[in-house]
Amino acid sequence: MIIKLLGKMKKREWSMAVGVTVLVLSQIYFDLKLPEYMSTLTVLIQTPGSTVNEILITGGKMLLCTAASAAMAIFCGYLSARVGSGFSFTIREHLFNKVSDFGKKEMQDFSVPSLINRTTNDVSQIQMAVSIGLQMIIKAPLMAVWAVFKIVTKSWKLSLITAGFVVFLLGIMAVMIKVVVPRFKIVQKQIDKLNLVARENLTGINVVHAFGAEDYQNEKFDKAATALMNTQLFNQRTFALLMPLVGLAMNCLGLVIYWVGAGIINNIPASDFAQRLTMFSDVVVFSTYATYVIMSIMMLVMIVMFLPAAQVSAQRINEVLGADTDLTEGKKNESPEEGTVEFRNVSFRYPDSAEYTLQNISFRVNKGETIAFIGATGSGKTTLIDLAARFYDTTEGEVFVDGINVKDFTFDALYNRIGFVTQKAVLFAGDIRKNVLFGESRGEKTDESVFEALTTAQAKDFVENLSGGLSSPIAQGGTNVSGGQKQRLSIARALARKPEILIFDDSFSALDYKTDKALRRELDEKLCGVTRMIVAQRIGTIRNADKIVVLDEGRAVGIGTHDELMKNCEVYREIAMSQLSEDELK
Repeated sequence: MIIKLLGKMKKREWSMAVGVTVLVLSQIYFDLKLPEYMSTLTVLIQTPGSTVNEILITGGKMLLCTAASAAMAIFCGYLSARVGSGFSFTIREHLFNKVSDFGKKEMQDFSVPSLINRTTNDVSQIQMAVSIGLQMIIKAPLMAVWAVFKIVTKSWKLSLITAGFVVFLLGIMAVMIKVVVPRFKIVQKQIDKLNLVARENLTGINVVHAFGAEDYQNEKFDKAATALMNTQLFNQRTFALLMPLVGLAMNCLGLVIYWVGAGIINNIPASDFAQRLTMFSDVVVFSTYATYVIMSIMMLVMIVMFLPAAQVSAQRINEVLGADTDLTEGKKNESPEEGTVEFRNVSFRYPDSAEYTLQNISFRVNKGETIAFIGATGSGKTTLIDLAARFYDTTEGEVFVDGINVKDFTFDALYNRIGFVTQKAVLFAGDIRKNVLFGESRGEKTDESVFEALTTAQAKDFVENLSGGLSSPIAQGGTNVSGGQKQRLSIARALARKPEILIFDDSFSALDYKTDKALRRELDEKLCGVTRMIVAQRIGTIRNADKIVVLDEGRAVGIGTHDELMKNCEVYREIAMSQLSEDELK
């Protein structure tokens, strides 16, 4: 999975990765050159007639090798860190762009906490795997093979002993990987769960306080946190055994090599001084090379400690990057009509639902007309306008905007025609100007256009009363303004786009009746050529609409004007009578 992600590395990062490889190879060369000089130094010290100058020259070469290896290790660490950070930036960029293309279905499939975790924690795991593993994955096997090649000709007995220790350590590593790796996937899911509980608690903190549910929420969080803790404790305790075992094996190997080597030297006749000296030198060198082999195993242990988690993270990232988006854009930008919306025999059900939310809905609204949707909670009003804005695709039937099937439009072409005000007003961190001019549109990005939109949305007065005016700060989510102010700013944002079609999803609910009436009057006067689709609960908000669609359990049980529906639609009449008196209705 990590290899699959490496294909997204940029050319600059690949060139630095090649540089890391060259530096690692050079570092291995200088590290493995040291035992040879050590052997030469041992022979010089024990050989009669050797000069101090020869010993100093050999020692100087050892110092130079050590300095060269250290310098390359530092530069290699710098380059690998650059590769890791650059790679993680690229992955986050791909993830963010992919998630930005997700529709509501994909967001529900992955969930917001999981996507946040995949964009942060999972990418960090990959970054660590690349920056650290890039050095060790190259260095560990090459150093081990090179060291084995150097020692295999020295003594078959000592080589056999070293091989036994290596097989023992590799066996332990294999067992631990088999036990621990499957649990890393569980850890990531438990982190998702923990994020979900924490985010749910923080988002609904007012409700939690109001209902005295602190203990209940604490229990939920404690349950998720305890499950994660127990899984991680098992993983870390298992991995904690690896390093002591490797250290013990390295020390025991050195002890066994010297013990067996001493026996081999003792078996050489004392009269054969040259052979005893050569064998002693070989044992010293062999011990150093064997240590390098075990050090390579230690590096593999470190790789084993973080690579499984990175592998699971890579799999989770690839799930997002490889996800098929339900909505694919068409190729058309132009249309034969302007400001029209038509539903033809539209039925819809959510992906995980067996029941239809909407059934056989058909209507048409022309340019400049106002169509309203009313019905009981859960009757499908929001779903219907979501289909008009193509947040979902229809299960059956077709939706047309400006005479073109919405599936045939490019996303830019479709959304440039629409100004959408969501049921829940959403503001972004920044200031009022940035929130009103949010996104791309055909509207001008000027203060004049902002004030024009604010005036129509009945928000100009409260903005002018703020000390900063248009530059007044807006907190994330609009938590520093009231519900009505937030709703009016979100309406102004839609108006500033200069759309052909305005969609209001129950967007007047936080407004008082006076502001609601003034806003509708402004819309009628200034936007008479703009088509409006309004979802509302108040009869007073929609009674003057050109067409009203009454929904009941996903079906259109009445379509017409207010007067027509009062005569012909029982559901509409019941809603109207529950809100207004007979005199008000007349």
